[in-house]
Amino acid sequence: MAGFRRFSVSEYHKLIEIGVLTEDDNLELLEGYLVYKMARYPPHDASLQLTNDALTAVLPPNWRLRIQSAITLPESEPEPDIAVVRGDARTYTTRHPGQIDIGTLVEVSDSTLACDRIDKGRIYAHANITCYWIVNLVNRQIEVYTQPSGPVAAPAYAHQATYRPGDSVPLVLDGVTVATIPVNDILP
Repeated sequence: MAGFRRFSVSEYHKLIEIGVLTEDDNLELLEGYLVYKMARYPPHDASLQLTNDALTAVLPPNWRLRIQSAITLPESEPEPDIAVVRGDARTYTTRHPGQIDIGTLVEVSDSTLACDRIDKGRIYAHANITCYWIVNLVNRQIEVYTQPSGPVAAPAYAHQATYRPGDSVPLVLDGVTVATIPVNDILP
């Protein structure tokens, strides 16, 4: 039986640097494993655009959105649908945002809902990402995860809130609610 090999983030970067992996490979590094990213469908892309528009309209100065771009965590380099990060347009020209740069991560989920809840939730909680949203297209709701455990044996978020059409979801950056966004503005 064939075994599996885990890669460190630096090994993953080297594979990209020397051309073994390219953007055509459609992979991301999750907990040391190279994982295929799922294909996207029109409702996913529509919700991604709606979320981008809603967040862009309320972002305070010195915060930016990164769309389907890598972030660097201790054991993973996922590409969340949206990352709300500190800095300006040139802050990440030589590196990807890391844990301390991230205010909120957003995954738009349909066929990846279980993975986004379980695997990405565990990865983000382990990395102390303070706020993680799942735009759940299956159940037409936004799930907001907060109070990450950090690097413990079973990383998880201690608090989860669900927002449905008619509700407004708070955008919290550095512990401060900077805006509330109607769920109807995000769901397609």
